[in-house]
Amino acid sequence: MADTIIKVDNLSKAYQIGQIGSGTLSKDIDRFWQTKILGKEDPFLKIGETNDRSVKGTSDIVWSLKDINFEVNQGEAIGIIGKNGAGKSTLLKLLSRVTSPTTGQIKVKGRISSLLEVGTGFHPELSGRENIYLNGAILGMRKKEITRKLDEIIDFSGVDRYVDTPVKRYSSGMYVRLAFAVAAHLESEILIVDEVLAVGDAEFQKRCLGKMGDISKGEGRTVLFVSHNMAAIKSLCNSGILLENGLLKYSGKVNDLVDFYLNHSSINTNSKYFINKESNKMNGIVSVEILDEKVFIDHKQPIKIEIKFNNPIENCNAGIALLNYSKTKIFTTVHKIEKSTSSLICEIPSGLLLKGSYSIDVASFGEVVYDYLNDICFFQIEDLDNDYKIYSGNIGDIKIDCKWLES
Repeated sequence: MADTIIKVDNLSKAYQIGQIGSGTLSKDIDRFWQTKILGKEDPFLKIGETNDRSVKGTSDIVWSLKDINFEVNQGEAIGIIGKNGAGKSTLLKLLSRVTSPTTGQIKVKGRISSLLEVGTGFHPELSGRENIYLNGAILGMRKKEITRKLDEIIDFSGVDRYVDTPVKRYSSGMYVRLAFAVAAHLESEILIVDEVLAVGDAEFQKRCLGKMGDISKGEGRTVLFVSHNMAAIKSLCNSGILLENGLLKYSGKVNDLVDFYLNHSSINTNSKYFINKESNKMNGIVSVEILDEKVFIDHKQPIKIEIKFNNPIENCNAGIALLNYSKTKIFTTVHKIEKSTSSLICEIPSGLLLKGSYSIDVASFGEVVYDYLNDICFFQIEDLDNDYKIYSGNIGDIKIDCKWLES
């Protein structure tokens, strides 16, 4: 039976917007008496609202998290995803005991090492070496244990030349390198990482993901990872949770989680049609549309994309770049417009795109770029007949029929 290392029960966190307090000292004292001494419900929380930043709201009490429940087993790598303001960082701060919950409780077995932002737990006046010992001491490690790991931490961070320099003189990249190395190598049972990899370069990001994978799969330690990079989430994690406006929207296996997030956050019946509100420029694009009535398109069907211009154009180029769910460009196609036209239809061949979520960049250009529309017209490719159901994991985005020779 799996050993539960983190258990979250009805966890909620409320914040007050604007002026802190009830307005008068007498009301603050009365609130303290009612809630802390008598154990009654806080009357201020009754008017709290969900943390939906798209609406103005009427209350100055906002639930950053509301009634969150989940469990994490030892050795699991859990991804936590959601839009900005969904409550991801608040959840990690609660788990790390940086702040306390308004209601609910968290049960944790073992030590937690957290990397919530660049330089978490570092003292700017101390050197890198001194901060390593400081972080280890905070985790309850003996000096001998830290010394045993010291060379490994410095080597992984790549800042050995500056390890005796005060960290206030470090660049943000050096800061995060050392901070991650400390958090990952000191012997805590749980590692919590909040999107700090965005600061590092590509090579260091790859090393970080590899190290977190080793921690989870090789060492049997637990990893909680917040990221907007869905490719990184799918690569590292085996399951996860989706937060939306402070609420737990979905939890499950990582592939199902990412598909649910992309389908319900980006894909809707209107997302395949885009109107350019700034189309009055020369050779400008008026609209772009995916010519398919269905939201989910069978991979056996070609994808037809119509581009309309604000006036008939010629001696110009039109281009489309296809993006996958992590916003990586997969390929680009360009057409030279030789005769006057006010619309074009581009057809992506059937069977080319594998199952997943996609969007496009569209441009019109000659010697200069006339118009460029970025990350528009979301659509979803489905394998309705399970033709490639044997595929699993990250297998890419396109399928090419190559020539094979047997010898």
